[in-house]
Amino acid sequence: MSNALKGVRALLLAGGYGTRLRPLTDQTPKCLVKIGDKPLLAHWIETLFAANLDRVLINTHYLPKQVEDFWETSPYKSKIDLIYEPTLLGTAGTLRSNRNYFENCTTLLAHADNFTLFEPNAFMASHQSRPPECFATMMTFETDTPQSCGIVELSPNGVLTGYHEKVANPPGNLANAAVFLLEKEALNWLDLAPTATDFCKDIVPLGIGQFQTYLNQIYHRDIGTIASLNQANQDYLNLANHIKKS
Repeated sequence: MSNALKGVRALLLAGGYGTRLRPLTDQTPKCLVKIGDKPLLAHWIETLFAANLDRVLINTHYLPKQVEDFWETSPYKSKIDLIYEPTLLGTAGTLRSNRNYFENCTTLLAHADNFTLFEPNAFMASHQSRPPECFATMMTFETDTPQSCGIVELSPNGVLTGYHEKVANPPGNLANAAVFLLEKEALNWLDLAPTATDFCKDIVPLGIGQFQTYLNQIYHRDIGTIASLNQANQDYLNLANHIKKS
């Protein structure tokens, strides 16, 4: 176990409907869809607590009882807090509503219904070595579907200079992975858009010039469709087989 995330608290966004994964998500919340033999949420929790994360807050909405049952059986139950949203607040809204939970620590914000394999030590090291004008680190990845992503433009030293959310002709294929490390100053960006609901669409542009970026070269995929889910499962199997052989 490393101490990369010691003192960090995470918000895992897990309340979505996963409508594009129907009929699979008719009976299962998207965050509990399996990659390999484990739900997406389990992959996240195991990665974070292996790096000595302090605590994690998980929001629920769709089929919340299943997420509660998952929590009940988790070996990390004592370090996991659930918050039920009768009405989904959106990614920025959930962070704003629970801001006090993260007031005195670094915050890791992530979409728990994406499949992301990354090295917490390297991610945190990048954050800790960020330029002094930056209060956040955005994880990025190279996408093969840039029109469906938030595409970033960067300065020579990796600071965000432009952001293009799901545009027809994006200027490249380097995309926002929707995983962030945020300092307290970054949470103040929520005050600049008090009615904003979407962190990536509404808040990220407010931080242009103040986001350091970190390229995830291991694996990231938006599990938005059955095809992307099947691809992620195949990629995970190939990766597991490669690790076994090596």
